[in-house]
Amino acid sequence: MAKLKSGDFTEPVFKEKMTSRTIKISEGNYKRLLNIAAELQKQREERVSFDDALQVMEAENMDKKKKKLSDLAGRWADMSDEEAGAILKEIYGERRVISRRL
Repeated sequence: MAKLKSGDFTEPVFKEKMTSRTIKISEGNYKRLLNIAAELQKQREERVSFDDALQVMEAENMDKKKKKLSDLAGRWADMSDEEAGAILKEIYGERRVISRRL
């Protein structure tokens, strides 16, 4: 988890009507969510919800995803045909699994 800097996420991104839901998550995700909520609570000096912590996790994830396609240029220049074939096979296999779910 990225350390929150002073001033980060001091205000909720947005407020919306809260509903109650029960979800299953792994122990590791629960602990990560709990740690984010604890850090957020220290910064805001008020109680925070798991929803607030999830918004922080989403914001961190979006920051990581903001990359250009050109950042990947040349990454596969030394890949063998066998490696490329294995990757394509895996991609097509995952697509089949996903399409069956839909």
